[in-house]
Amino acid sequence: MNKDKMEKAVKMLLEAIGEDPDREGLKETPQRVSRMYEEILGEMNSDGSEHLAKTFKVEKSEMVIEKDIHFYSLCEHHMLPFFGNAYIAYLPHERVFGLSKLARLVQTFARRLQIQENMTEQIAEAIDENIDNDGVLVITEAEHLCMEMRGIKARGSKTICLASRGKFKTDDKLREQAMRMMGI
Repeated sequence: MNKDKMEKAVKMLLEAIGEDPDREGLKETPQRVSRMYEEILGEMNSDGSEHLAKTFKVEKSEMVIEKDIHFYSLCEHHMLPFFGNAYIAYLPHERVFGLSKLARLVQTFARRLQIQENMTEQIAEAIDENIDNDGVLVITEAEHLCMEMRGIKARGSKTICLASRGKFKTDDKLREQAMRMMGI
């Protein structure tokens, strides 16, 4: 990321909306905004696989579920936040991911300009590609400030996206069981 360009852009934006970027409350705003974007968009070029490299051998595992993985992201259409929870289920063969690795994966795909539909698919694809499995199910549920603050002003509305692979795509009963266990 180009810190100088970001700071210049924020200063120009402040001027464009009629603010004085040199007034006391705004003097350091370009630097603050630049640091914020470096933090919340810091995974723009990661595919997440580095978080999924560490796996553990298991004797037997039928289904692994990680739920209520909270995330924050920025809508690529309006650059406003959307936030919510991700729910992940997968059917491993002989190896499983460390539990924190799935949360790190969600954060990787959330920390970029994004739309929820793509983020959900990217998480499922990364899991499917990085462990031998019989199925992957990813569900995200989020509130979008671009829906709540502007336009339609649909306060409290939530968007739910689903991505499935393998048996979760073909076996309705299995998918329903996972969703019940996730509390969805």
